Amino acid sequence: QVQLVESGGGLVQAGDSLSLSCESSRSIFRFNTVGWYRQAPGKERELVATVTNDGSTNYADSVKGRFTISRDTAKDTVYLQMNRLRPEDTAVYYCNAKNNWRDYWGQGTQVTVSS
Repeated sequence: QVQLVESGGGLVQAGDSLSLSCESSRSIFRFNTVGWYRQAPGKERELVATVTNDGSTNYADSVKGRFTISRDTAKDTVYLQMNRLRPEDTAVYYCNAKNNWRDYWGQGTQVTVSS
């Protein structure tokens, strides 16, 4: 079985930065895609950022230029560096990993940005 564990969420002020981590129980090179999604109250879960095995990245328009996704294969960890946070970034952030057979999800970590 695969487990994904997120950490790094918290309460910050607008303009601050946070770094999220997702540690995988399985080597991340075995997945086709790893990344982050988020869900705000009353809204659908949305893509934030992903990275494929060949290093190609994809970002939501709302976070381009502010968020950066990265990987450390030696630590089996995916990171999301979030800069210049805005109140509208407030959400539960979920780690996601995809292979040829299914999706895997973490439990989520809360990010709250006050104005």
